[in-house]
Amino acid sequence: MAIKREFIGEAPNGAPVYGYHLINTNGMDVCVLNFGATIKSIVVPDKDGNKVDVALGYDNLEAYFDNDCFLGATIGPNGNRIKDAKFSIDGKEYQLAVNDGPNNLHSDADNGFHKRVWETEEGTDSVTFTIEAEDGDIGFPGNRKMSLTYTLTDDNALTLHYHATSDAKSLINPTNHCYFNLGGKDNGTIEEHVVKLYASTYVPVVEGAIPTGEILTVEDTPLDFRIAKTIGKDLKADYEQLNVVGGYDHNFCVDGADGTRRVFADVTCPATGISMHCSTTLPGFQFYTGNFLKTSVGKGGSGYGQFDGFCLETQFYPDGINRPNFPDCVFGPDREYDSTTVYQFS
Repeated sequence: MAIKREFIGEAPNGAPVYGYHLINTNGMDVCVLNFGATIKSIVVPDKDGNKVDVALGYDNLEAYFDNDCFLGATIGPNGNRIKDAKFSIDGKEYQLAVNDGPNNLHSDADNGFHKRVWETEEGTDSVTFTIEAEDGDIGFPGNRKMSLTYTLTDDNALTLHYHATSDAKSLINPTNHCYFNLGGKDNGTIEEHVVKLYASTYVPVVEGAIPTGEILTVEDTPLDFRIAKTIGKDLKADYEQLNVVGGYDHNFCVDGADGTRRVFADVTCPATGISMHCSTTLPGFQFYTGNFLKTSVGKGGSGYGQFDGFCLETQFYPDGINRPNFPDCVFGPDREYDSTTVYQFS
């Protein structure tokens, strides 16, 4: 294992931005930035031994200052959507940025954790990023401290370990928004990728991708990936849940979720032979197929469009703070946040 640091540039506030390369003995190279604790690249060998970058992103640091599609970004304090951009804890209401119709998406597009420079500590096979937020910061209660440790092993496993504390009860539900394309960063559509999801139920949504509050079976629906199939097989089916969000953009409930690490997805690109084996301690994950992905400044001068990448964002269920029947996503002095997600490549 080796860790190499390179100077990338300066953040808007003048703070230095570095890329930290985690490199294992197989030649796998993961670059993460201290700006937004962002995954910039994931380079893995394909079936022919060629090095392939399977993470969508940008060549230029400045593009991450906008990054309205959240490529590679670590979202915090809360990922996904909150209905009407508000929630209550112990009878006190908290108002967040109204930035997605009448709702809140990913905490704050301009001032969320993905737009800040994190403190950094290097380990032997890991990099830990840490950020602090004061009570009331972008609407969330509690003085909070959050860390995210990226670890790369010699069996090509990239582990994301999150930990957070707060001196008051608060909504804490971070995630990483990496867009994967196992055919390569400029491969085009991911519709031929073969996916198996270890999820028998999902959370249906209405307009605006807000949960109805139900948890429904995937059986006899296009959302059933329990038997592996290509992403494109049912992606454009005339089905209400796909029509309302333009493809897959749903929280799937991890089978058997109990706080221990559970397998939730297997993905393979037949063209390159690259596979991902995914596990998490969290109860859910957002399977998103880049329905609204659009940028003209991707890596190597390539643009990214609809269905050019997919996300597997591990999480507590969206809008769970407002849904008593969803897993509890409130943390504070008596309950620290801690989660682990692993993406293993082969």
